[in-house]
This record gives sequence, structure tokens and C-alpha cells, in this order.
Amino acid sequence: MDSNALVLFVDIVEAGNLSLAARHLKMSRANISYHLSQLERSVGLQLMRRTTRRVELTEAGQRLYRHGRVIRDEVAAARESVAMLGKSPHGQVRLSLPTGFGHMVMSGWLIEFKQQYPDIALDVLFDNRVDDLLRDEVDVAVRVMSDPPQQMVATELASVRYVVCASADHARTHPLPSALEDLARCPLITSAVAGRELRVSAYQGEMRQELTLRPTLASENFQFLREAILAGLGTGLVPDYVVGPDVAAGRVLTTLNEWRLSIFGTRMFLLRMPNRYQTMATRTLIDFIVQKARAWSR
Repeated sequence: MDSNALVLFVDIVEAGNLSLAARHLKMSRANISYHLSQLERSVGLQLMRRTTRRVELTEAGQRLYRHGRVIRDEVAAARESVAMLGKSPHGQVRLSLPTGFGHMVMSGWLIEFKQQYPDIALDVLFDNRVDDLLRDEVDVAVRVMSDPPQQMVATELASVRYVVCASADHARTHPLPSALEDLARCPLITSAVAGRELRVSAYQGEMRQELTLRPTLASENFQFLREAILAGLGTGLVPDYVVGPDVAAGRVLTTLNEWRLSIFGTRMFLLRMPNRYQTMATRTLIDFIVQKARAWSR
């Protein structure tokens, strides 16, 4: 059995279909199909059932995939181990961060990381979608959600707390909400879609309430939301890190602090695909982010 064909088979399985595998491997689909057929011929068994959208493994394919994955990862680890002799960690990592936390908190972490590990190249995306990491060719993603996707390996990093807030100037002429119901009557600044209904969960001890609100100013750019709050355009409903320094300086006041509020979830996770070999560069970055996040959340 050709070991290169076996590694190619593993890549096809993890891509999900022949077209994606061809794109990732920079080969033609016909070439991918040819090598797969040759492997099946050498094994004497069908390994995959092909459809237009995805591949489905036979029992023989599942067994071969498990062994092939181990072989591929061991070869990759051996090559990296030899290449790393006498060198600092190097390589490339593609990282996807949420727009708010990524820009306002993690940017400083990544600059520090690059100062420590200048030979590791970072390709940083800012995105809030929870998509297939394989499709986007992302090695690591950080996302805020209620629960992580079951098909991904998740490490919980921190909790995210939303606050109801307004600038001190705005609060002098517009009383801050004193009850949850008051939020429905405020010009609301948040990260949902302006004018559309927003479902907010509010928790206090064992009590839970659901609110339906309509933001009057919304954006995924959390720096813009902060500036809008400071400009006195309304009441903000944002993660606490967005206005933390402004609250400490007295520029922004918070209210309803007895409630724990959630829009998209209150847990932050580091996500990666299972069964994908992690390079030393990727492992180094993951360890760094986990350490930073846990120190930040204390």
C-alpha cells in the first residue's frame, strides 16, 4: 500500500468531499479521484461512497482512516521535530477571533505573542460566525456562545458578562433603566441588528427572564458601539470589557448589575478541529492564549 496514497485518503476524508480536498491540496479533482481509485484497487475494497456533496466511509474506509491518520500525524511530527532542532518555534497559524473581544482585548495578546515568537507567522481573521474550521482553513478559532459545537474540540477560556450602561452625561438627562422592562423604552445600542427583535436572557439566582428588544443602533464593531455610548446616543448593552476603562474612569455608568445578561452566550471557547495535526506553532499559540485568557478572567 502506497503511504502517500494513504495520507491523501485521510485528507479527502477530513475535507468532506473530493472538490474541497482538491482545493486544499492544490490538485485537480480528477487527479484526486484517480489516486483514490488506485488505493481502493490496491486494498481490494470500496473505501468511500461518493455523492455530489460529500463522501461516506465504508467500514473498511473507517478502519483505514483511523490508521492513516496516525501515520500521517507521526510523519508530520517526525519532520517537524527534525526541522526544529536548534531553532525557536516557527511556522504559520491561521486564527479567527470574535470582532469585539479580538480587537479590544486579544490584539494586545497577539502583539505580545509575536514579540516572544517572531518566527511564527500569524494570519488573523476577525469574524463572529461559527463555521466549519476546515472550510475556512482556520487552525484555531475563539468564539462566544452558550455551548461549543459537538464536532469541535473546545477549551473554555473565560466568562463574558454583558452590562447595561450609558455615558455619565447621558445619565444626567435620561435616567438609567431601573428595571429590566425599562430597556424596551430606551434607545438601545448593542451588537444585534438595528430595528430587528433581539432576544435577551436575564438571570438572577434561580430566576430567568426573556426580553424582546429592538436596538436603535447596532454594529459588530464594538469600538464603534463604545464611541456611540460615550457620545450619549443611548443605553448600551455590551460586554463589560467594551466599556471597562470608561466605567473605572467615571465616564460610563452601569445599571441592573444584579442581573446576568446574555445575548449570544456568556462563555468563551477556543475551538479547533479534532483529528487535525497540531504543529508546534499552533500548540505554542494555543497554550499562550489559554494562559492569557485565564489570567484575564481572574
